[in-house]
Amino acid sequence: MKKRIECSVSGRVQMVMYRDFAARRARSSDLVGEVENKADGTVFVVAEGEEEKLKAYIEELKKGPLLAHVNHVDVTWGMPGGEFKDFTLLY
Repeated sequence: MKKRIECSVSGRVQMVMYRDFAARRARSSDLVGEVENKADGTVFVVAEGEEEKLKAYIEELKKGPLLAHVNHVDVTWGMPGGEFKDFTLLY
């Protein structure tokens, strides 16, 4: 069943290629959505796809790329909105 997650990722997650990491992992898992840096230093991720793929994706987000240090991933589950065609990085 398709679902949607909205994640706020905190820690050392900006200036360490975290958005690129999140986008590459999402695309390789056939997820759609977007990722962006927020002014408060967090990274915000919206992803839609199959529930099992989203669960695995959350585990990847908790790890992050090599230079990142993820303190917390706050996840909100919901129903997909269907507005995404691919996975994009917002600036």
